[in-house]
Amino acid sequence: MEARRRLMIVDCQAAGVSGDMLLGALLDLGVDEGLLDELAEAIARGASWCRELAIRTEEVVRGGLRARRVLVQADEDRGARGDELLRALSSASKRLGLSERADELALASLKTLLEAEARVHGLKDQESAHLHELGSVDTLVDILGVAACLDRLGLLGDADFLATPVAVGGGTVRFSHGEASVPAPATLEILRSRGFPFTGGPVEGELATPTGVAILVNLVSRVVPFYPLMRPLAVGLGAGARELPGVPNVLRVVVGEPLGPELPSEAICVVETNVDDVSGEVLGHVIERLLSEGALDVCVVPVVMKKSRPGHIVRALAREADAARLAELLMEELGTLGVRLLRCERLVAPREVRALEVQVAGSRWPVRVKVARGPSGRVLRAKPEFEDLRTIARGTGLPLREVARVVQDAIRRELARGAEGQGA
Repeated sequence: MEARRRLMIVDCQAAGVSGDMLLGALLDLGVDEGLLDELAEAIARGASWCRELAIRTEEVVRGGLRARRVLVQADEDRGARGDELLRALSSASKRLGLSERADELALASLKTLLEAEARVHGLKDQESAHLHELGSVDTLVDILGVAACLDRLGLLGDADFLATPVAVGGGTVRFSHGEASVPAPATLEILRSRGFPFTGGPVEGELATPTGVAILVNLVSRVVPFYPLMRPLAVGLGAGARELPGVPNVLRVVVGEPLGPELPSEAICVVETNVDDVSGEVLGHVIERLLSEGALDVCVVPVVMKKSRPGHIVRALAREADAARLAELLMEELGTLGVRLLRCERLVAPREVRALEVQVAGSRWPVRVKVARGPSGRVLRAKPEFEDLRTIARGTGLPLREVARVVQDAIRRELARGAEGQGA
């Protein structure tokens, strides 16, 4: 059996996330710091506006915790435009020999940053935009450094990346255009565009930076309120620049092995409400609307409510980003005064859709088949698409149940042939 994929959790619920904190935490996991000299040389050669660049780390104590802080010294003529940053990133990536996955992560993170800056400032051409603070080589150091560290740690392609909701701080922050509320406009735009959960506090000040958040949303596939069942293998701590009152200014990264069920899991919300005064026609309409608006699944459960009145529970499964919108839809359509949001995790069997040709009544018909597998690769279920069965039944004049039997037999034979081929 293949080794299980590792987990990497970016724990940013206490002190937020910045690019240098994430880079420091990854270096703290054990990456050879010789990488920093390679990184500085690669960026300096590609960044025409930078005359000199040096990167080093130091161990510091933040709130009683030892952590690694990244220090960057750069001699720059000016800030760079978006297109200059993109060219410099591409050049440095090649010099560093980044893998395809690492290069894609770095490029996606920088593009996310440029798109957010262009949107909040009303710019149509993001590549020619002057980025002020974000046009420094610091941005390239953070983005390329994180990608290179993940490469050296062998995590890209071999790990699932999770994060806790990001703390953004509070109050105001001063930037090139004046004073702005925390989170900074670009940070908030990135979080909004990806539906990434965040929380204010726990202290005043900017805890989540645009660069840190841009890397985070492109790296992480799932946000969890709590750590999953896992065996920790390594812990890295990246330090922020200043002390925070009552909170260690530290970003924690944990790498481990998942325990428990080997099926992949995902965070979802159960969105549900009770109704006792809605007709069947309205319930049918609501089911269709919920599914068309992004619900993963919908069911209606008959129940006996207070005063022995018959009623229904309308329950939808939804992604966290869609939960509030679907709750509002239930209120509008059903007139209910309250909707429950239950956050949970579900295990998901890997599945694929296969296209088969099946002979029915002397003719060959295309059928889509959804195949679900267990952790070992064993087929748990193979189900033909109902609409395809109905098309065949109408075309042949055969009863639907007879068509379903013929197609299911063909599916079993096809799966058996595939199993024999793998065994050979």
